[in-house]
Amino acid sequence: MSQPSTFIHSAQRTIRLETKAIEALQARINEDFSRACELILKSKGRVVVLGMGKSGHIGRKIAATLASTGTTAYFVHPAEASHGDMGMITRDDVVLALSNSGTTSELLTLLPLIKRMGVTLISMTGNAHSPLATAAAVNLDCSVSQEACPLNLAPTSSTTTTLVLGDALAIALLEAKGFTAEDFAFSHPGGALGRRLLLKVEDIMHVGQDLPYVQRGTSLRDALLEMTRKKLGMTVILEADGRLAGIFTDGDLRRTLDREIDVRKALIDEVMTPHGKTVRREMLAAEALKIMEDHKINALVVVDDTDRPVGALNMHDLLHAGVL
Repeated sequence: MSQPSTFIHSAQRTIRLETKAIEALQARINEDFSRACELILKSKGRVVVLGMGKSGHIGRKIAATLASTGTTAYFVHPAEASHGDMGMITRDDVVLALSNSGTTSELLTLLPLIKRMGVTLISMTGNAHSPLATAAAVNLDCSVSQEACPLNLAPTSSTTTTLVLGDALAIALLEAKGFTAEDFAFSHPGGALGRRLLLKVEDIMHVGQDLPYVQRGTSLRDALLEMTRKKLGMTVILEADGRLAGIFTDGDLRRTLDREIDVRKALIDEVMTPHGKTVRREMLAAEALKIMEDHKINALVVVDDTDRPVGALNMHDLLHAGVL
């Protein structure tokens, strides 16, 4: 039975060989790489990634990375392309074909069709003199001197190198297009980043009849009844002209009780927080969260350009929306 040290040695050898393969790749990032980027940027269509076997698995990841970083892309299985899926490829597209050997029969079968359609072909191969590489408008060399597999058979170093080259291509295109964090969020609307970069205050604030408010001069008792009805743990206090006068929260109520003020006789003006922190409806919800955290508060009033309240939100709203 193998000893633990044997497992560790094997893992370290694999990592060392794959790291060496990636380092060797850097010297081959040249004019061919720039040309591939230019062809994709000039294209009016999409990047269609093709690959069989392990190259197919890597191709799916590259297509997904391209798509999520601003370059419209998808994966087509070469065998399925020979049985109808060629119809998914248009003349305006760029085909990115992956094959370590450059002789994958399923890909070579498609070459005459790709050429006849006039589709731009970019290849990623480990053999620059292979049929696939020579047929391409540009070939990206992802060759390796040795697979991490001790038999030098299982695709390991070669698939890692191809994946890294695909990442390099995606990021170069991202930077060339000026792709932003907000653009990324649109590709990931269900993720935490998407919520933080896309969700605005107006998307989660309470408005209309759900907005708790009372006028200056209202008794504290009636203000508490308004807070109870609206269930936000706060109420807005308005000036006579509708502008914001202040805010009263559960925290203010605790401080009022500590001061031994008679809640049955006090007016809201005596215990409210004058004006309070506010946000605008067009602000990101993440910005509202930062204001709450910085000032250690749990509620905010949303005001318009004239300082009139148009909504309110609290920490629970941000938590429920997934911003926290």
